[in-house]
Amino acid sequence: MRVGVLGASGFTGVELLRLCASHPEFDVVMAGAETQAGRAVSDLYPSLAACYSSLAFTKASTSDLRGLDVVFLALPHGESQMLVRELVGEVGVLVDLSADFRLRDRGAYSQWYGQAHASPELLGRFVYGLPELFRPDLEGASLIAAAGCYPTAAGLALAPLVRAGVVEPTGIIVDAASGVSGAGRKLAHSSHFNTVDEDFTAYSLLRHRHTPEIEQVIGGEVLFTAHLAPMNRGILATCYARSRPKPAAGVALSTEDVIGVLEEAYCEEPFVVVSEAPPSTKATLGSNCAHLTARVDPRTGWVVSICAIDNLTKGASGQAVQCANIALGIDEISGLPRVGVYP
Repeated sequence: MRVGVLGASGFTGVELLRLCASHPEFDVVMAGAETQAGRAVSDLYPSLAACYSSLAFTKASTSDLRGLDVVFLALPHGESQMLVRELVGEVGVLVDLSADFRLRDRGAYSQWYGQAHASPELLGRFVYGLPELFRPDLEGASLIAAAGCYPTAAGLALAPLVRAGVVEPTGIIVDAASGVSGAGRKLAHSSHFNTVDEDFTAYSLLRHRHTPEIEQVIGGEVLFTAHLAPMNRGILATCYARSRPKPAAGVALSTEDVIGVLEEAYCEEPFVVVSEAPPSTKATLGSNCAHLTARVDPRTGWVVSICAIDNLTKGASGQAVQCANIALGIDEISGLPRVGVYP
């Protein structure tokens, strides 16, 4: 299948190229990157040299994308909205990795992103790309909005518990930390080595743009606080929700109960590991897997559910490839590593 990647020189773009290189069905024929046009992919990213020795970044136009089987848009937020208009019906499957088409409510987009959506008529045509929670919607889809990194971690940790009725859907707290690659490749003071090294900080307090997406995924009310951790990759989301009594028996919830809910929800999922051990970001490095655990604190009545992912793989590019696999009807795990890199 002929594949195009726009925004191929960014962190999610290069991760897409890495994953597509080992995909048995995908052949990347176009790597669009305006700022790097004309430069060899292997020159900017020597790690890709063995598989992309002759591929160069190009200043791609929509005409270059027409007729391709799969197009991944790894562009900055806001840049996909007008471009997609020209690609609808012109490519086999289009997967947008930005937040441009994730929110169903156009009013929520304006509120959290500070501007009106340029193509609101297309919002309802995109399906949300988080396979473990919304797989049926992805089958045969041609327009996919891949889930964000924080919403993926928080959604996987919380959605089964909310759906099972074992936690309250309001008053949920999501406390999550991400590696610096989540800020993208563009140089900024906030992601400079001297700023990030030996530091741990919260940002976008009460106004992080992933808040409405997390609420949309879990079907509840969330207070979300994001943190920047001095690591390259990874997200650890620690989520707190008030427990409810067991629906059938009316007795107190236990740790075994909440772990059981997660195990039942994900028992057939190839990219989810549920364990009693606390998850770590290092265990997910370079893999498309999410690692989860949960606890019930009988003293306070809180449920704690924790998820670790690699923000560039399961939180972005791996998720996009997984969604494309499902939409195309090919093996869902194709091209996607299930084992992390260690040490």
